[in-house]
Amino acid sequence: MTHPTLIRRDDHRSLLLDLYCCAGGAGRGYNRAGFDVHGVDIRPRPNYPFTFHQGDALEYLAALIASGEIERYAFIHTSPPCQAGCALTVGTNHSQGWGGTHVDLVAPTRELLEASGLPYVIEQPNGRAEIRKDLTLCGEQFGLGVIRHRNFELGRWSLPQPAHVPHRGRVRGWRHGEFFDGPYVAAYGNGGGKPTIPELQAAMGIDWTDVREELTEAIPPAYTQWIGAAFLAQNRTGVAA
Repeated sequence: MTHPTLIRRDDHRSLLLDLYCCAGGAGRGYNRAGFDVHGVDIRPRPNYPFTFHQGDALEYLAALIASGEIERYAFIHTSPPCQAGCALTVGTNHSQGWGGTHVDLVAPTRELLEASGLPYVIEQPNGRAEIRKDLTLCGEQFGLGVIRHRNFELGRWSLPQPAHVPHRGRVRGWRHGEFFDGPYVAAYGNGGGKPTIPELQAAMGIDWTDVREELTEAIPPAYTQWIGAAFLAQNRTGVAA
């Protein structure tokens, strides 16, 4: 199915809205692909490398749609908070009675994305988040030092799923009292043989923040650089596949 779309541009670059942007792992990749990026997050993000608005992502998107300002943008990327459906929450934490109540923002985010009329991405980790897994990307596909599988629902456009590259070994760290070595570091948590900040930065391809929480929440920019470049290549003629 095809959907006509216009590529909106500021200064000859397509403009992308990066919702729930955290410190900008996704935004950096899209910027490298050729987009100008505007980020929105409910928390202050002084390390975010592009134009940033602090506020509620859903309220911000709804206001853009209501005002017509959404027409400035060519594409929307979203990474709704994933704690409600991530593997850690529904697995280990639930079994141990840890953690609190988490709100699933995927459905209301999708509703507004559809109302925007724009092509979009919803990104989530492996777990029970209710998204279509149109793409699943892995650090090994990009020669990174993390595995970090991430799933992407593509709205109003499509891409073929690339082949998954077999992993070269284990993730380094402690498991049930035993230490395992391997070519990947664990990009989550802070303990059990987790990497140092410089190791994590190198493994993820992120050098503009040294805040562990921001690094562990980020996706590697290589993922969205690949997605963004593919989207722009499809749209050079003004039509989204």
